[in-house]
Amino acid sequence: MKNYYIYILTNKNNKVLYVGVKNNLTRRIWEHKSKLIEGFTKKYKVHRLVYFEIFEDIYEAISREKQLKKWKRAWKIELIERNNPNWEDLYNKI
Repeated sequence: MKNYYIYILTNKNNKVLYVGVKNNLTRRIWEHKSKLIEGFTKKYKVHRLVYFEIFEDIYEAISREKQLKKWKRAWKIELIERNNPNWEDLYNKI
């Protein structure tokens, strides 16, 4: 069975948050870290993985991504800190 991931990235100062969805989280975060993805994450140096969720259904993952994108920043911070209080880069743990 294939897994899908929603994830939250931040920059080194935790000032910028980015929410995304992908089926291969390791590869996607590597692409962000290598600055291969043009746009927002490259421009603002957003490449630290601080939160992710796993789904078996792509539609559930997309729905959750859309939900998180609508959330206020404070809610996203609370979600991150509940699961990753030190804002560690989780890339090496996936």
